[in-house]
Amino acid sequence: MLSWLSGRTRILVSLSVALAAIYLAHHLDISAISITDIFKTNNSSAIIVDKLADVADTASAKMSSTGADLAMPATTSKADSPSKMPVYFFSHGGPTVQYDTKHPAYPVLQKIGKEITHKLKPKAVIVFSAHWMGDEDVIHVNSKEQTDLIYDFYGFPAHFYKAKYPNKGSPELANKIIDTLAEAGIKSLPVKRGLDHGVWSGFSVAFNPETNPLNVPLVQVSLFKSEDPRSHYALGRALSHLRQEGVVMIGAGMSVHNLGDLHLMSNGNSKPLPYAVSFDKAIKAAVEVDPSEREGKMAELCRRPDARQAHPFMDHLMPLYIAAGAAYEDRGRQTWTMQEGSMAWAQYRFGAVP
Repeated sequence: MLSWLSGRTRILVSLSVALAAIYLAHHLDISAISITDIFKTNNSSAIIVDKLADVADTASAKMSSTGADLAMPATTSKADSPSKMPVYFFSHGGPTVQYDTKHPAYPVLQKIGKEITHKLKPKAVIVFSAHWMGDEDVIHVNSKEQTDLIYDFYGFPAHFYKAKYPNKGSPELANKIIDTLAEAGIKSLPVKRGLDHGVWSGFSVAFNPETNPLNVPLVQVSLFKSEDPRSHYALGRALSHLRQEGVVMIGAGMSVHNLGDLHLMSNGNSKPLPYAVSFDKAIKAAVEVDPSEREGKMAELCRRPDARQAHPFMDHLMPLYIAAGAAYEDRGRQTWTMQEGSMAWAQYRFGAVP
């Protein structure tokens, strides 16, 4: 077997076959063949190659007869490895989203939520909402275990202010986040507060307490009180390794968010404004580039001529930078979008789902 190969090629092939044979023999327990004995003898390279090839053939036959699974184990260092939790960006909508079951974004958020609870089954969730800023150079971390809701909106019907979203925080995870940020040179401090509607309105759809409860600790972390994309990218990057510990990170904002132009959507007119289309497309292009180029491309978004139309205030865009930073070497992908008047609802996932 393999006797037709040239001498030099034999040696190269022997190394490859040896690795394969050792792996197969180990995982299939081929005790009748000793890999070590092959190399202890004075066999020529030709004999070594042939004997190792025989091991591979024997292992292959045993694999076929037993149905053994010889998939190589996943490595945590490879980008998009299923051993790491993906990172998400939710376009969360306003307080109405949990009641507007006919809105096209409603089933989309439901689907993403089920993906997280049914396929990923995380140990905890960390969320960054557009509606909570810390200080310019200090991040705030919610360390409260029993977390109430904050009704941080005005002018809605009375029942909006009676909404409930059962959830439980984790002081232990909050402390770990603070320690992790300190190691990266980012200042942070624990605070006790409730969940704002940037979290609970969208989560009430994605993780409906009755049909798809989250049932794991939920810790909210603030943004910086700034519109600096790179500092928010660095914030996500600092927490990236928590993904390998079963933690899903979610940024909650909107891909386009201009409340001042909402009046243009009156009388059922939801035709997207030009900037909603152009900026939403620009985000997709920046997020989906090679991860080595992503931070720079995303930073350029804030300098676009349509940026201040799409985001008069950048608070709803900054959670996307955190998500992208937490993704590190994993690719980002837009899973769905819809431009609607002065808003856009893009949803993003970074990394693979097992």
